[in-house]
Amino acid sequence: MESMIYEQQAHEQGFALVCGVDEAGAGPLMGPLYAAAVILPERFDLPGLNDSKKLTEKKREALFPLIQQQAVAWAVASVSAREIDETDILSARMRAMQLAIDGLSVRPELALIDGNRDHGRTAAIVTPHRCIVDGDALSASIAAASILAKVSRDRYVCDVLDKQYPEYQFARHKGYGTKLHYEMLDQYGVCPEHRISFLKSWFARKK
Repeated sequence: MESMIYEQQAHEQGFALVCGVDEAGAGPLMGPLYAAAVILPERFDLPGLNDSKKLTEKKREALFPLIQQQAVAWAVASVSAREIDETDILSARMRAMQLAIDGLSVRPELALIDGNRDHGRTAAIVTPHRCIVDGDALSASIAAASILAKVSRDRYVCDVLDKQYPEYQFARHKGYGTKLHYEMLDQYGVCPEHRISFLKSWFARKK
């Protein structure tokens, strides 16, 4: 997938610098949520570029440095589990995506946002933007952002959190609500990286 239709439409409407934005890690029971923003050049060579969820881990890892090398600009940002609990997951998603946009070395004139939401209760996308449903499967720059966000989060979970809290085996399930993860929760309880607001049913069951 190398579709730049949305980017081309924006260029035709006078927007010179257009970034794609996506997040990763909204669903897990633990850890930070990551987001990335990417401005791709008109011509690029990213074989197999697609929505990160449709790619193998090996393919995502292969594309990760290529995107960084070829992008006009890219940035990754994250929001902690604690902040997710203090606000809500939608607000955290919006905050992480805006932080990624703000982290770009050049200021985009338009952001293409994956999904159909641009604001939560406590945070919003303030950069001029357009929301694209299934954008990570339709827009090359959003797909590139999805890969940077997903790989960055997975690396943090595996290289940092798994070593910090080895008893939970985070590297195996990446924090998602798998049978193994719930078994480890039952055995060890919560750690500081768990999203308490995501564990209401687990706490109810423990009573």
